[in-house]
Amino acid sequence: MAIILKNTCYVDWNTLEFRNCSIKIYPGIGGKIIFFGEDEKPDIGPDDEVMDCTGKMVTKSFVVGHHHVYSALARGMPSPEKTPSNFTEVLQYIWWKLDQALDKDMIEASALATAIACVKSGSTFAIDHHASPNCIPGSLEIIADAFEKIGISHLLCYEITDRYGTANALKGLEETENYLLNHQGLVGLHASFTVENDTLQRSVELMHKTNSGIHIHVAEDKADQQHCLQNHGQRVVERLKDAGVLDSPKSILVHCLHLDDKERSHISGSPVWVVQNMDSNLNNQVGRFNSNGLGQRIMLGTDGMHSDMLKSAKSAFFAGQGFDQIDYYETYKRFRNAHNYLNSNSYSGDGENNLVVLDYDSPTKIHLENFLGHFIFGIESRHITHLISDGEWVLKNRMLQKVNEHEILEFTREQSLRLWKKLKN
Repeated sequence: MAIILKNTCYVDWNTLEFRNCSIKIYPGIGGKIIFFGEDEKPDIGPDDEVMDCTGKMVTKSFVVGHHHVYSALARGMPSPEKTPSNFTEVLQYIWWKLDQALDKDMIEASALATAIACVKSGSTFAIDHHASPNCIPGSLEIIADAFEKIGISHLLCYEITDRYGTANALKGLEETENYLLNHQGLVGLHASFTVENDTLQRSVELMHKTNSGIHIHVAEDKADQQHCLQNHGQRVVERLKDAGVLDSPKSILVHCLHLDDKERSHISGSPVWVVQNMDSNLNNQVGRFNSNGLGQRIMLGTDGMHSDMLKSAKSAFFAGQGFDQIDYYETYKRFRNAHNYLNSNSYSGDGENNLVVLDYDSPTKIHLENFLGHFIFGIESRHITHLISDGEWVLKNRMLQKVNEHEILEFTREQSLRLWKKLKN
């Protein structure tokens, strides 16, 4: 059964060309779409579903370039035992306490909540970086199943780290290898300052063995660089380069705030991708992203702060004024670059039959020449009415289509209370 969107205004995500047309969308990963001009009647089959989209815009759906499922139940959680005074303490007293408390039900609830938030914000694909050190085996499969239940495609990894000992790091490596046997994904590492040389080497070997890439936080805080200099005698990106992390076009370096010119040159001269997460950087007060010298392979993420890529784009633009080399076009380019990352590496799940329908109630006219101004200052997730993932409805008239949202929220709230109780004890 195909979906037909009638009488819509289609905005090409690459060229920003506007086209008044109807669109026939076929289901399945990589399913095709067919355009019919204003004067053409769509070919409607007996099982096709027709949606009148008069007055609405249609464009390609969005991708979250870096997410953290494990943070989904943090909203409203108890205050930490100590108020953090720096970024390392934020990790120690908040996030590392939380990820250690996660069990299978909490992971599932977190993944379901994240997927729902992605859908309501127009994303049909998420690149996630997961951690649950006391519940590692099978954790990625739980997330994958939850995402697919909601209708979200994914590229997952487990955050391998030595901060809980070598045996725990080996569990992370084993979980990663087992998952990559049957799924597309990445080899996840937390950050240089929690990864020992042996674990780094094993991870890069697994990257080559599985034809994958490394997904790692890089120089999010100055402490990452200080640790690397003190313990390895070199800066973070130099360490990763020597280990082979920068060899893969599938590798993702997250944050990249506190880098020198040589490190930036290493990154721009390699095939790796960088992910900017401005909301998280501002919240953690670790600094602002500066793209100078990093090249063109920059995409946007949320770092688990939320699932709204339109919000991430606006934050990148506004916070980048006077600090970063960013304008309307560059903001939109970074917003859409995740598609190029997925496509250039032949990952599935982000085909042209992933579309978002916007009821954009602008008081001013929108067209090709001023679209980017509307993108920065106007279009928000509240304008999303329908979302199509791999040619199937996942959101219709702002209602989830594959699951009962009320039942899922009851489950996520129950698991959040269990999590918070553990955090207090």
